[in-house]
Amino acid sequence: MPAKRLHAAQALALIACSAISCCTWADCRDTLTAAQLSGKGALCLFGFCLYDAQLWSAKVPFSYDAPFALEVTYRRSVDRTRLIQTAIEEIRRLQAPTPSDATLAQWARAMSPAFPDVKSGDTLCGVYLPDRGARFYANGQLTTEVDDPAFARAFFDIWLAPGTRAPSLRRDLLGGPR
Repeated sequence: MPAKRLHAAQALALIACSAISCCTWADCRDTLTAAQLSGKGALCLFGFCLYDAQLWSAKVPFSYDAPFALEVTYRRSVDRTRLIQTAIEEIRRLQAPTPSDATLAQWARAMSPAFPDVKSGDTLCGVYLPDRGARFYANGQLTTEVDDPAFARAFFDIWLAPGTRAPSLRRDLLGGPR
């Protein structure tokens, strides 16, 4: 059976379709100018590793004055409700003064479209946008943008504040010595 030849128009159509489908995968770091890896690490407790994380920043060393992306690749399955509940608990614990219950409820609603249930191998990414808020991606797809600078700072403080529950991960993300 002879091989079929593609006409120029068919070849261009295939290239265009490939480009369109390729563009549906959005790397969360694409919004950062000259993103550099600040650091990476894993969240492991008692030998149980939940995820690997990378902090990419437009400014190294990291600063809340510049955009950055926190990329988390899960090793275990976690449902959306648990992700949001844990984030709210940590925000409540870390922020002083503690945000009101109404504010925390509003922030939980804002996170709902950002976080699907995750399974091993899934990646969630948050992009911090100074003085604007945050943008969230799940497996390369933009899920939502939250235009609330106070929420964005409180959310990323879960990993980056000195009082985080994972100080060794924080040190690794910030590029500190081992």
